[in-house]
Amino acid sequence: MRSDEGSIDDLIRKGPVLLDGGLATELEANGHDISGVLWSAMLLHTDPQAIVDTHRAYLNAGADIIISASYQASRAGFHQLGISADDADALIASSVALARQARDQHSQENPGMARRRLVAASVGPYGAVLMDGSEYTGAYGVSRAVLHDFHAQRLRVLDHSDADVLACETIPSMLEAEVLADLLTETCTPAWISFSCRNDTEISDGTAIANVAALFQEHPGIVALGVNCTPPQYVTSLIKALVSVVPNKAVLAYPNSGERYEASDNSWSGVVTEEDFAAAALGWVAAGASLVGGCCRVGPKHIAAIAEALTTATQ
Repeated sequence: MRSDEGSIDDLIRKGPVLLDGGLATELEANGHDISGVLWSAMLLHTDPQAIVDTHRAYLNAGADIIISASYQASRAGFHQLGISADDADALIASSVALARQARDQHSQENPGMARRRLVAASVGPYGAVLMDGSEYTGAYGVSRAVLHDFHAQRLRVLDHSDADVLACETIPSMLEAEVLADLLTETCTPAWISFSCRNDTEISDGTAIANVAALFQEHPGIVALGVNCTPPQYVTSLIKALVSVVPNKAVLAYPNSGERYEASDNSWSGVVTEEDFAAAALGWVAAGASLVGGCCRVGPKHIAAIAEALTTATQ
């Protein structure tokens, strides 16, 4: 029988597990322009070392799992740059290879680590490719077949990329969750599903999180369900709902920082300190989350603060 030592299941059993923060957040902080249609995935083509360096920043901060730069990567997006479908698939797969490179370099430099760091392949929602904010509403205006074809192609690439887990994240709608539930019965890599939510009981399209989570109660390929890119004040209630519906699955939470984006002047307001975010993360663990981290506007300093808080709490 194959041992699962070092697997996502093994890491969860040893929990709590610390995820990374916003990849785009750290890339922007270091001066990289990610304003194009591919967002941070553009750097897979133009500056892959920047992605490696960003992953390493989160590993150095204490992250147990780093998430690849494939959230917004797609054939359609790369096609706009004149890149062929085959070359686009290669770039999508390279997102995992770059994360693995960062992980392996970090492991070599820190040989005494008690835990093996893992790589999650980001599987962003259809709305991320549209670049119209619809990953926060689920109002795509496309059929189930369109969603199926979109996700099937990218999942095939990422399922064969040597990722440790598929991170299906920021999923806003019941329809997209249903499509992924079907497709993930055919993949070999374990997966998690994480929803974007509009309040403390509903995902972004208005479906109760308890109802959408029920799709995955007995799903053999799903190791965890959770929320991400969601205001942190909603997270504790959402975790409790998930724990009650899927007690046999791990629960994860990696919300945004809680800051508010001002479209009028492209600015953020409502600064959240690293210490406040770390304190909130301890509350999510107490509510039942096995994996915690951050999304937009959460950087390595936030992750380091969570790492310190978790270490102190478990001593």
